[in-house]
Amino acid sequence: MAAPRALITGLRGFTGRYLARELETAGYRVFGTAHGGEAGGEDIYDVDLCDRDALAGVVSTVQPDIVAHLAAITFVPYGDAEAIYRVNVIGTRNLLEALAECGKTPRAVLLASSANVYGNAVAELIDESMPLIPANDYAVSKLAMEHMARLWLDRLPVFITRPFNYTGVGQDGNFLVPKIVAHFSARAREIELGSLDVAREFSDVRMVTAAYRRLIDVAPAGETFNVCSGIAYSLAEVLAMMSDITGYEIAVKVNPAFVRTNEVKRLVGSNARLKRAIGELSPIPLSETLRWMYAAAVAQR
Repeated sequence: MAAPRALITGLRGFTGRYLARELETAGYRVFGTAHGGEAGGEDIYDVDLCDRDALAGVVSTVQPDIVAHLAAITFVPYGDAEAIYRVNVIGTRNLLEALAECGKTPRAVLLASSANVYGNAVAELIDESMPLIPANDYAVSKLAMEHMARLWLDRLPVFITRPFNYTGVGQDGNFLVPKIVAHFSARAREIELGSLDVAREFSDVRMVTAAYRRLIDVAPAGETFNVCSGIAYSLAEVLAMMSDITGYEIAVKVNPAFVRTNEVKRLVGSNARLKRAIGELSPIPLSETLRWMYAAAVAQR
């Protein structure tokens, strides 16, 4: 019997690589899309999500049993707003149209949104019923994607994930935790950061992709799930953990250019709905994730 087929958009991205391992371990043959320099390799297609016909051709060829749509512009301060909306909304629509017309309905279609859609929520723990008040173009694009995707629920078993911040080995150095880890591994004397009192979850990418795989198993069409640990850390706490791990301290300079006026101050999620769907999670302590990332950074030097 042939292995079931999984299609991951953004397979060469940070999350895509870890989800591919999860699905391969679960018995799937994994296909993926990548773009430009990230493409190459068996079962990986070089395609732009905004190229409607080319994307339809890939979907028709793969005939996936399940789909995980991860490809997006994910860096919040990304400077090209037009590209953010084009890729995150129109690119997603092109994918859903291709899936609906490929001749085979997948069993599950996961669309990765973002906890940024909640904006500056005032609740101590944010659940999926909270008002959606996105505070930047990236978040607006993800909320627009969610609304657009619901137009396809009569044809596709779509469900949406809203991951809160997560990190791990391989995340781009533009993101906060990899930047901090890189400075410690280089024994830098100083690091420039934004506001130190901003609080975020920093889940481990391995926990997040395990949750994605389990949701794909359940295939909860029409549902939306926070993917999170429910634990937040300030930047000051992250820096203290890295100092404990390395026995080294870095001077911190707050750069006003890194303090955004539309910054979400605290973003902590409730994972109660997620646990009802897939069972208990196994969060990886942030200190363990940081040790993993630091060891990898040192090994690369």
